Amino acid sequence: QVQLVESGGGLVQPGGSLRLSCAASGFTLNNHAIGWFRHAPGKEREGVSCIGTGNINYAGSVKGRFTISRDNVKKTVYLQMNSLKPQGTAVYYCPSVDGIYCSRVTTAYSYWGQGTQGTVSS
Repeated sequence: QVQLVESGGGLVQPGGSLRLSCAASGFTLNNHAIGWFRHAPGKEREGVSCIGTGNINYAGSVKGRFTISRDNVKKTVYLQMNSLKPQGTAVYYCPSVDGIYCSRVTTAYSYWGQGTQGTVSS
């Protein structure tokens, strides 16, 4: 019943911006922490950010450039990505934690969507 649908990816030049959206359904969004992960070609899955109740985390590689936010009424989580770099090219996912607190452990995220492709062209 839980569903997470990522959107907003596309092609952008280095230094440009993308705004990703994560539409949630089947659960109460404000009772769950939502993370953003990315999987770049030939590389391991990487945690990008997470937003819970009174807790926001960013990977050091994106801190200062990315901003995570949530709208509990619209049941949507956003990731504003600025100053994008070619190494940011990846499929971006917004998995849900089965709880209100963020986690750096991937197994803590019970539900995953299909992802959205972001491409930073050089």
